[in-house]
Amino acid sequence: MRKKLSLSISALLAAVLTCVGTYAQTTQKRLLALSDSARMAYDFPAALEFCQKAIRLDSTARSRYEEPLILAQNGLSMMGYCSQPAVIARKVVSLKDFFLYYPLPEGSWRPTPNQLDSTGKHLMARAVYIPDNASEIYYSANDDDGIRNIYKTTLDGDLWSAPALIGERLTSASDEIYPMLSADGQTLYFASKGLYGMGGYDLYVSHWNKDTKDWDVPVNMGFPYSSPYDDLLFMNSEDGKYSLFASNRDCPKDSVCIYVLEYDEVPVRKSIDDVDELRQLAALEVMYEGTEEEEAGGQGTEPQNESTRRYVAKLKEVRALRDSLSAYRKHMDELRTMMATADPERKENIADVIASREEELPALNEALQKAVGQLQEIEMEFLSKGIVPDERKLEAEASRTDGGNTSHFEFTRREMGPKLQLRMSSTKPKINYSFKILNEARFADSNTLPDGLVYQIKLFSQPRKASLADLKGLSPVYERKTSSGYSYAAGLFNSYRDALSNINKVKSRGFRNAEIIAFSNGQSIGVSKARNLESELSVYIVVIYPENGQSLPEEVIARIHDYSGQDLIKTVDNGAVIFKVGPFDVKAEAESLASDIRAAGENSVSVTVSR
Repeated sequence: MRKKLSLSISALLAAVLTCVGTYAQTTQKRLLALSDSARMAYDFPAALEFCQKAIRLDSTARSRYEEPLILAQNGLSMMGYCSQPAVIARKVVSLKDFFLYYPLPEGSWRPTPNQLDSTGKHLMARAVYIPDNASEIYYSANDDDGIRNIYKTTLDGDLWSAPALIGERLTSASDEIYPMLSADGQTLYFASKGLYGMGGYDLYVSHWNKDTKDWDVPVNMGFPYSSPYDDLLFMNSEDGKYSLFASNRDCPKDSVCIYVLEYDEVPVRKSIDDVDELRQLAALEVMYEGTEEEEAGGQGTEPQNESTRRYVAKLKEVRALRDSLSAYRKHMDELRTMMATADPERKENIADVIASREEELPALNEALQKAVGQLQEIEMEFLSKGIVPDERKLEAEASRTDGGNTSHFEFTRREMGPKLQLRMSSTKPKINYSFKILNEARFADSNTLPDGLVYQIKLFSQPRKASLADLKGLSPVYERKTSSGYSYAAGLFNSYRDALSNINKVKSRGFRNAEIIAFSNGQSIGVSKARNLESELSVYIVVIYPENGQSLPEEVIARIHDYSGQDLIKTVDNGAVIFKVGPFDVKAEAESLASDIRAAGENSVSVTVSR
């Protein structure tokens, strides 16, 4: 009897625990859904609170809520840095060809799939932008793991170089799309789904660092450019008047809205604590949108008398000039306030902007005084004719027409360019056998690094030793004892380019903060220094002078591809066509390839040293 009772109690307890567990899981799912809904409604404080409640229910499931937790925290943080651009115009268009409505040269967008982007099936990225007379192309394409990265190819003679990733800082474990380079080539805008953001694609800007000769850490452009929705393809117009970007916030499915903003050279950011105010900012309402009657060409209350029409037009001009003058002075006051706390370099830039604006003030003042004088002349004309205009109606008419879209921005759909046809240098990606992703991770046989220059991908540091499960299939992994615990890094790479081509694989395994590190003769050195050293190292190039003076036989090309996996570049030297293969770190490898080429019938081959 006691045994049966004991079994009944055990079964009851098991049933209770199952019910409790099921209730907790159901509650967590509901809290996660509420968090997601709050985030999409820009209520980041509430989104964060819902995530934290879900974690408190079961702290062991924290990893399951890590991403929504980070998105909510990021959104909350970015509420402290909000821009307030003036919205000139906006237009909802189809996602499949929205980029054609941007003010860019006719035919500068090329359809996918093509030589650079072979997929052509991405939901957002539908074309590659190639400006007129381009000598370099920045574009987005899938890597071997299906993650979209930003690549660059450069025109060398009549051949385009083998595509290369543009930098470690501009890659993530998710997609980067629609890179747009500024006119001066010093600023890159792009959209990313994997960098510091608040969900969906956010907009980022990175500046070229002349000292490191690399792109700086990209910065999220923040509200209202970025949002919890998909925001993409930011650019500044060539005439310097507008900034444009697209977003699917408040849009039908398969559509985006293109926003045209007044270009702001030195944007002033402010903190927004109120969620409703943030929603209003993110809505990006146009400063002025005509009434249905105006859009239809109706007369409305427009005065029919020529004199009153002139009066209203001049009154509108006076108001616009006064508003411009007021905005000018306000902006200059804001610039002076910013300059007081800016660093020296930034202070100098702001001072230049202030000086430039001050030079324009006299002309603006003069235009205002002239318009006021002309308005007074019309009023005197009224008096001389005994006309007593209805000031209330004229004021209302001026207000109705005032503030219109003075930019006259017009959305014009351009045509897609012809199918892409680039002459690319032949290349075969290197296979680095020192780095693999296996079913089970493996530690390196020895943690001693080889002599010379090598790169690794740092995974993480922690107080305790890592288990194989912590390393998620990466091989080989090197363990180092530190003053605070243990540090782990994967792979051995002979060049920065090799390490860069593998870092996304590491990030996609869950190591979000993975970074490239470098060593020289076993000693840790900065990556910038390592790259400089790498550029100074002697390398070997195989140079081929084709016997027919123009091209290489197919058998020779096949030998090059099968044997070396190096770049094959065609150039012209003193009027003669030559082919170069390399670089090779080891002279014996270059000599071996040269022998194979001679065996294939091409005798004019040499090995040269390069740095």
